[in-house]
Amino acid sequence: MAAQERPPGSRLGRRNDPERRDRIIDACLDLVSRSGVAGTSHRKVAAAAGVPLGAMTYYFDGMDDLLKAAFTRFATMISDRFERRMAAATDPELARQAVVAIILEDVFGDDRELVLSHELYTLAAREPAFRSITTAWMGRSRAALERHFDPETARMLDALIEGLTIHRALDSQARDRREVEVAVARITAR
Repeated sequence: MAAQERPPGSRLGRRNDPERRDRIIDACLDLVSRSGVAGTSHRKVAAAAGVPLGAMTYYFDGMDDLLKAAFTRFATMISDRFERRMAAATDPELARQAVVAIILEDVFGDDRELVLSHELYTLAAREPAFRSITTAWMGRSRAALERHFDPETARMLDALIEGLTIHRALDSQARDRREVEVAVARITAR
């Protein structure tokens, strides 16, 4: 069978594993959450994904390409959650409550997400090529907030969400929900 006659999804006459690329990305995110970007390699990702090391180059041009795909998936997942929360708000008070819920429940929903976010921030701070991911993430956050708030307020809320989420995640003392509610109310007061 000639190359142009191969069935879709096949390479050299063999069926590809249609979920392999996704498994590689998922394994990369898991490894980054446990070992950091510096502790993640093609070899480790291939082993964690259960794929041959040589398969990595079929799907990704290198480690940077894999990290971009993985962090883009992660940022998109968080942004989707954020957008759903803000889209469900039907009035200004529900929008403020949605922002509080984003801070307390959605962003950095667990330690894995906290670590992945900070790994992405650090990578983007060091490598300008990764800033497009964080820029897109912030843009989507602000657009979701702008459904209910003017652009300046949305920008302040976006910064508040990041800052309070980090403080709440890293502070050794439990923080009061009321603190978040007061901060959101002050920024959104007319």
